[in-house]
Amino acid sequence: MIRIALTKGRLEDNTIERFGAAGYDVNEVRHKGRRLILPISNTVEVVLAKAPDVLTYVERGVCDLGVVGKDTIMEYGGNYYEVADLGFGRCRFALACAKEQNFYAGFQTKRIASKYPKVAAAYFAGKGMDVEIIKIEGSVELAPLLSLTDGIVDIVETGNTLKENGLVIVDEIAPVSARLIVNTASMKMKKNAVEEIIAALRQ
Repeated sequence: MIRIALTKGRLEDNTIERFGAAGYDVNEVRHKGRRLILPISNTVEVVLAKAPDVLTYVERGVCDLGVVGKDTIMEYGGNYYEVADLGFGRCRFALACAKEQNFYAGFQTKRIASKYPKVAAAYFAGKGMDVEIIKIEGSVELAPLLSLTDGIVDIVETGNTLKENGLVIVDEIAPVSARLIVNTASMKMKKNAVEEIIAALRQ
């Protein structure tokens, strides 16, 4: 049995569409109820999980493959093969601040709100800037509005949420999309079965 961990939500829906187009039986997944492990063929089943857990299940080998956003890969890292950009779930990491503010003005240490502290830290380290990063779990746009931070690092799709809250993009950090990852042992031990799924999702 080959197991593929899917990130719940939009990435799950897009991945299931790909499997359906490739001839897999996705009917049970589309009517899953509260079930979290569902078959799509006699030899393949999907596991529905939160994005960071997809990385854990694939790295630990309880799932052979996984579909997860590049944002999660950048934030959490891990030991697995990233084998394909699936082309959906496209957005980008961006630095944003209040539109009336010059983010780079002044000499004080900047404060940054983000759900992705490691991504933010790596970005500013690359620019040689000393910043204080504050992890926010909810709407990061609130932090500069409340004067908690000077800016935010977050995922941006259309930019409408930023605009509605008086924020503008200062810099685009990295593109994000759904990626296919494979357990390192599965790539060798289940090579033919894994490559068949890779081909199905790439089409």
